[in-house]
Amino acid sequence: MSDRPSRLELLRFARRVVVQQATAAVRQLDGWIADEERREAERRRGEEMRPAPPEWLIQHGLNRSNVDGVHVGDCWAAAKSGRCRPASREQVVEALRHGVVACVHCRPDTALGLLDNP
Repeated sequence: MSDRPSRLELLRFARRVVVQQATAAVRQLDGWIADEERREAERRRGEEMRPAPPEWLIQHGLNRSNVDGVHVGDCWAAAKSGRCRPASREQVVEALRHGVVACVHCRPDTALGLLDNP
């Protein structure tokens, strides 16, 4: 008798190894999928919980006591400045009436139905 396994035994062993490795790979993929689903759900939840953007913005100067301009809430120029704060419609109208410059990109004076700011 030979101590060497038969060809059939070797093939059955190889099959068990392949099944074991495939099961581990599928388990790993399932973990990656679950992680990605969790990240996607967190992203959606974050978007749903994000407050609505303000309708109007007032841009403050570097010392934050003077007002440099007014913007519509989704103005790209306001987002770039980093010096804008949310404001009510009344605050924006008042600022425009006191000579504060309206943004030339989003035209809040036009959106409010006021005449162009000089």
